[in-house]
Amino acid sequence: MIRKVLIANRGEIALRILRACRELGIQTVAVYSEPDEQSLHVHLADEAICIGPGPSAESYLRTDRIISAAEIANVDAIHPGYGFLSENADFAEQCETCNIHFIGPKAATIRQMGDKALARETVSKANVPIIPGSDGPIENESEAMKTAKKIGFPVIIKAVAGGGGRGMRIAHNAMAFAKEYETASMEAEKAFGNGSMYIEKYLENPRHIEFQILADNYGKIIHLGERDCSVQRRHQKVIEEAPSPYLDAKLRKRMGDVAIKAAVAANYVNAGTIEFLLDQNDDFYFIEMNTRIQVEHGVTEEATGIDLIKEQIEIANGKRLLYDQKKIVLERHAVECRICAEDPANDFAPSPGKIGLYYPPGGHGVRVDSHVYGGYVISPYYDSMISKVIAHGRTRKIALDRMYRALSEYLIRGVKTNVGFAKAIVVDPAFRQGEASTGYIEEFLKRTPKNLFSKDKHLIK
Repeated sequence: MIRKVLIANRGEIALRILRACRELGIQTVAVYSEPDEQSLHVHLADEAICIGPGPSAESYLRTDRIISAAEIANVDAIHPGYGFLSENADFAEQCETCNIHFIGPKAATIRQMGDKALARETVSKANVPIIPGSDGPIENESEAMKTAKKIGFPVIIKAVAGGGGRGMRIAHNAMAFAKEYETASMEAEKAFGNGSMYIEKYLENPRHIEFQILADNYGKIIHLGERDCSVQRRHQKVIEEAPSPYLDAKLRKRMGDVAIKAAVAANYVNAGTIEFLLDQNDDFYFIEMNTRIQVEHGVTEEATGIDLIKEQIEIANGKRLLYDQKKIVLERHAVECRICAEDPANDFAPSPGKIGLYYPPGGHGVRVDSHVYGGYVISPYYDSMISKVIAHGRTRKIALDRMYRALSEYLIRGVKTNVGFAKAIVVDPAFRQGEASTGYIEEFLKRTPKNLFSKDKHLIK
């Protein structure tokens, strides 16, 4: 029985996990780095333990310090959130060895699906469609060039151990390939300690569609519908929504059935996400499985009414899923904007610093997941995300209108933010009409004056 959980993360996801634990009557232990001492989840947790200085490598990525904190606090489980150690198989294994529940899948599954080449091989055997590409990791540029020419340009070069857009480059011809391969490999080596790459056919402007999976310890696996994550900048998601404005019931069922096939092939337990690229012919291809909770999980929660963090904890606690696939309904439309401390007028440069005035939006149909407040300092050590604003309604139009209203109310002073940028997208005709693909933001930036990104600019009269 899980009575106390250590939250091995920071920021808004740490607070989100804390809230779910509190509703379940579970005690919480926060771990934090020195710059995060004033973070909201540290104040609200039942206990808090400092695990080191600011750099992640000396705090949130130190498995030894987190395990020590867990043993000192005598916890039953660790929730890793997303990022940091959430997809670290060795960490999950250490938790299991120490008789601490890792709230997520088994270490073997994380290892299997974290290796992009092995993940492709695993799901392919289950007849899940994959994008044409190399059969496994490619260790040198010469072999990579041969594979790229065989597949046909354009191709995308990806790190085997990658994620979050790092170690990823697109090459449209052989001349560009050599440069991009070397750059991607060096970036992957630096970020993940593994410079191995693999090559895939690059699909021009597809939609990025992902399916939320829940699986218990007794073989039951369901999906909770899709999220459309096509609005991306540099392979990082900016706006997500559920359901997709493009999918109809027939295509949703096809993709959902395949997503469950992939989860079964991975012997999956707990919450996870199957990601696909969907082309203009309605053909779709598996790209990866994220063996953790997603940043954008809130849109699925608001669309379905199911608390995913609570479900994660209950599954780790040995409980059975109480939902049947037939009863999963996307009752509402939900849209999420990621609000970051960055300057859209200066190529989205990070804008760390002290927040002065902070007033988040509210009202019917609006949810804000955030760990910041007036006086909080946005640290240069971590991701610049301030909050996630989620708006929902009976229809997509209602959700988007509420999002515009929410962003118009959002007051953040002291740091630059992308609130005005998000607001400009929400009222853009192409986005409103559901036409956005993964190339949308690049095209949007070319045709949109930067002065429209001003927070105080009114875009609807």
